[in-house]
Amino acid sequence: MRASKTTISLAPQSSFRNASGMPVLIAGPCSAESENQVVETAQLLSKMQNVNIFKAGIWKSRTRPNSFEGVGSKGLPWLQKVKQRTGLRLAVDVSNAQQAEEALHHGIDVLCLNGRVTVNPYAVQEIADVLRGTATPVLVTNPVYPDLGLWVGAFERLQQAGLTDLGGIHRGFSGEDKELLYRNQPKWEVMLQLRNELPELPVLCDASHIAGKRSLLYPVGQRALDLGMDGLLLETHVNPATALSSQQQQLMPQELAVLLGALKTRVKLSETTELVEHLDALRQEVETLDQQLMELLLHRSTVASQMSSFGLGSASPADQLRKKQEQLTGLLNQVGQPFSNTTGSEPTSAVA
Repeated sequence: MRASKTTISLAPQSSFRNASGMPVLIAGPCSAESENQVVETAQLLSKMQNVNIFKAGIWKSRTRPNSFEGVGSKGLPWLQKVKQRTGLRLAVDVSNAQQAEEALHHGIDVLCLNGRVTVNPYAVQEIADVLRGTATPVLVTNPVYPDLGLWVGAFERLQQAGLTDLGGIHRGFSGEDKELLYRNQPKWEVMLQLRNELPELPVLCDASHIAGKRSLLYPVGQRALDLGMDGLLLETHVNPATALSSQQQQLMPQELAVLLGALKTRVKLSETTELVEHLDALRQEVETLDQQLMELLLHRSTVASQMSSFGLGSASPADQLRKKQEQLTGLLNQVGQPFSNTTGSEPTSAVA
């Protein structure tokens, strides 16, 4: 017996389609890790006119236990502070009815159903029931495996609950072939099938999770825009090297601005890929140099301690280390790269 089909009726003014025709851009860190991290990232993004919505992971759905599963509910007040300071609209992923209720209670503007939720009609229905009677904008990510019926069914359940401000997220699909170029298999044809099934529905591309690495963000993002998708999700972090999840696919806000400029002007693929790879190489070089500096200073401190045990050396190891740190700070400041030592104990790099 064929299931009855719901006619999707969408809000006249969508949160996920710009009247100007410009792509909707959702950006933010893969995971909210601290209040300072999310606020600093959001403040930088708020200076970019292109960014429409700030998104950060609070609850992280993991395949296996003992992985970082997000900070949970304590991160919601951090996002409230983001809205207070920047005015950006907020979005988070929710996996169940309780998370949806908490997000609404804390003023989250947009709820995103992740791909693990989309494959579970019971979870989708429970979330739809929580949202019934509200005008909450909802984005539904494609199922983790390519099943168009599950994707469409999620929209139908939300529609039956009275929700009309809806959009899709094409995030690609999980696969067992680890030799593939992308983190998630794009399977653009599934997204095109969704658009054929629901032609009025806005669909955004999660370029970060399809790409899986910074050097592929341009080709994925440009492909999505060439296919007429309504916008992009791009992950950004003030220091990707220290991120607790998805380090390789996150951009610093400054790099995000470069990427957005390239997409806007349709820079040639090879040129943009080369630029992003060059930025990657420079960042990695800086991180390596910072580590080497730390190791040298710590090694010197150990040697100085050994000398002092024989009564050698006129100054204590701590004084000697502090003097060398001051000399290093002076050298770095001369080349315009501050080397902060806010704790007074050991040097901390201020370079990404």
